[in-house]
Amino acid sequence: MAQHIKGIIFDYGGTIDCCGDHWAVIIREAYGTLPMPQLPLDDFIDAYVFAERELARTRHILPEHNFYDMMLIKARIELDFLCARGLADPDKRDGYAEKIARYCYDHARACIEKARPVLERLAGRFPMVLVTNFYGNVAAVLADFGLDKYFPTIIESAVVGVRKPDPRIFGMGVEALGMKPEEVLVVGDSISKDIIPAQSLGCRTAWLKGCPWFKDTEDNTRPDAINELGELECFL
Repeated sequence: MAQHIKGIIFDYGGTIDCCGDHWAVIIREAYGTLPMPQLPLDDFIDAYVFAERELARTRHILPEHNFYDMMLIKARIELDFLCARGLADPDKRDGYAEKIARYCYDHARACIEKARPVLERLAGRFPMVLVTNFYGNVAAVLADFGLDKYFPTIIESAVVGVRKPDPRIFGMGVEALGMKPEEVLVVGDSISKDIIPAQSLGCRTAWLKGCPWFKDTEDNTRPDAINELGELECFL
């Protein structure tokens, strides 16, 4: 089977920049470093979901924003939500947002440096496409982290108007590669948003398992599961 793989589709957020963990888990860790009372999980989830919906509804993030810029905007929206409910100090909102953004940016960079040698090797052997749910600024994020050279083609939800788990966005990636689905390996950290939609098209898959969304459970016995991107070699 391995010799039939001719191209690779990568997810970005959570897969390349977070070692398979859901970003909400890392953002909650960032809150834990702040000099404020511990935030109950349900309140954090409410703030996280509110910010995600606000970012989907209103264009706060611009194409030139890098990951730090993006996380700063997101943290400010979350903290505004918490301040309005008396769960955070409005006078400390900006300082807290900067600390959260810096924590997340540093975490992303560390994960990316771990992934970089794998991406370098794979890019030398296979054409690669990035398929991601993002805010219209993923090109700036990739450039800032020095990842743009690995992905000459990017399929971004905010640009193409299709979001995962809609399989059509992966179909666009397969089409960009000019290959049959069975010749493409899709790598992602979400079973519901990456793996199942890609498999529905006939693609092969590699699921990077990590810490999931707080209330989700994952099947750790899946045959396509990997613990780190370096294990992709066994699929190829």
